Amino acid sequence: MSFWDFFWLLVWSFFFVAFLMALFQIVVDLFRDQELSGWAKALWMLFILFLPVLGALIYLVARGNDMAKRQMRDVAEARSANDAYIKSVATQSNPAEQIATAKGLLDSGAISQAEFDSLKAKALA
Repeated sequence: MSFWDFFWLLVWSFFFVAFLMALFQIVVDLFRDQELSGWAKALWMLFILFLPVLGALIYLVARGNDMAKRQMRDVAEARSANDAYIKSVATQSNPAEQIATAKGLLDSGAISQAEFDSLKAKALA
């Protein structure tokens, strides 16, 4: 195998993998779209299955802008859900609430005075 044979093998392999990635992205977008009916999705899938290059090009031209909008919307929703989760986990009560909770535990006998002092120091730190 000569250098040029290997070079063209790499070039065509790159384009083939890029084409497969585009097809997978199109299929994911096709099933993500809630406005498209089931029959329209089935027709697009048949078109992409039997004429993959032409089907992918037509899909990208006809629905490419909406495809990008749906992906950005889903990323924004995931990010906001992740941020809300982080805020709910990371939110700590203020020191006064922590000390009051610890005082309640001390009064009930669940913790000792040394443990209460430790919790109070942590809350004030």
